[in-house]
Amino acid sequence: MRLWIGLHLPQLPLEVFSPNWSGEHCSVVLEQERVLAVSAVAYAAGIRPGMRRGGALMLAPQLRLLERAPEREAEALQAVALAMLQYTPLVAAAEEAALLIDIGASLRLFGGIRALCGRVAASMNTLGFSLQLSCAPTARGAWLLEQAGAGRALTVETMVRRLDRLPAGFLPPARPYLDWFDGIACRSLGEIGRLPRPGLQRRCGRALLDMLDAAHGRKPELFDWIQAPASFRARLELFDRVEQADALLAGARHLLQQMTGWLSARQLAVERISLLLEHERGRVARAPTVLELLLAEPVWRDDHLVRLLKERLARLVLDAPVIGLSLEALQVQPMVAPSASLFPEPGGAPEDRRRLFELLAARLGPENVLQAAPLADYRPELANAWVPLQQRRAPVPQMPPAGWSLPRPAWMLAAPLALLMREHRPFYGSPLTMVSSPERIEAGWWSTALSRDYFIAEGRDHAYYWVYRERIAAGGQGSARHGEPAEPRWYLHGLFG
Repeated sequence: MRLWIGLHLPQLPLEVFSPNWSGEHCSVVLEQERVLAVSAVAYAAGIRPGMRRGGALMLAPQLRLLERAPEREAEALQAVALAMLQYTPLVAAAEEAALLIDIGASLRLFGGIRALCGRVAASMNTLGFSLQLSCAPTARGAWLLEQAGAGRALTVETMVRRLDRLPAGFLPPARPYLDWFDGIACRSLGEIGRLPRPGLQRRCGRALLDMLDAAHGRKPELFDWIQAPASFRARLELFDRVEQADALLAGARHLLQQMTGWLSARQLAVERISLLLEHERGRVARAPTVLELLLAEPVWRDDHLVRLLKERLARLVLDAPVIGLSLEALQVQPMVAPSASLFPEPGGAPEDRRRLFELLAARLGPENVLQAAPLADYRPELANAWVPLQQRRAPVPQMPPAGWSLPRPAWMLAAPLALLMREHRPFYGSPLTMVSSPERIEAGWWSTALSRDYFIAEGRDHAYYWVYRERIAAGGQGSARHGEPAEPRWYLHGLFG
């Protein structure tokens, strides 16, 4: 089934300066000295579209006046189109701050038209734009319904009934002839459609009939589909100077929505992103603050990235106010679709655990969430290192199988602990009894040489310890009485679980 969603941004001229998540301001947008768009606060003060500048200032002296910026509106519409690519690859721009998206093939994927419309509305709210949404079996029908705020029409019959009730002024080619239509009592699209077609074409031109036919599905429509760029870099100019880092999350989510659409359109997953916090320019210019996220698992949805950025921004202290944000996808790879298993793992998928670790690293700091990085070395102190979770581990060279089969303690001490000697036996809370044959480790002649005999020892509390005895070189001297052989020294190096 072919089904279209029409998106109309009625407050676009205003919301390119002040998104709907930026708080309430008494502001208006002017075009040729007349009010074009008003905020809710300005509307409550009595200001209406069409008023002159002087009249608006008389009603609200604190009014913030903004000149319309068509280039910013075009950039914002392009950003919305890029975000909508996460729902379908078929997105086209339309007249009067509108977009048309073909979602017929996406209904099953997103759980039906109601769920899909809810997700589209949520995305638009995250982007910071007000929305009028409609659905119809034809693109031009969806466009007319969304301009009028006439809701969803899922069948051709419902769409035709709603279109026929729309005022004639919603059809752009009919606007120059509204007085003539009013004179002959044709005030709706249905009444215009019942007029003789040859006479209507001679009077109003072919464009009016073509648009009516396209809206009713009697004429094919051609579109210039929006294409995702080869790489992603998006910028957002903030509505004000922001001095608290956590207040930047809404702007970051705006940029992440665009990146989600770009990733879906290009069938990519992102591994590393960079968020630049731009500071003031001029004499007090400062270099941008860079927040870089390196992911253990590539993602193409924004929910996990939002959580990570929220934690990073909460820990960030700004040195200067921020006036703009810039997001760039630094490292991507082809998207791998998740495969569902017949019997899901009780503890969650490996991707869920990796995302949990990334969230902990963002909250606690990368230096406090570490992973083991084993090394091919017989010396216990060097056989393992702890590195940040984001750091890539080098592949471990293969060691002889015998090296992995020997018993090792569950807990290694950071540094060996020298043991007391009582009655020629090592002492740790109680005399230790050796319960294993010695394991000799002799290595490191090229850097830090060691020569030790390791034992498993048991205390009176039946706890097991990993201890070693230092081997004394031939001819070694070092006892209290000159000339006697030195007594070997014992150390505790680990505890068994």
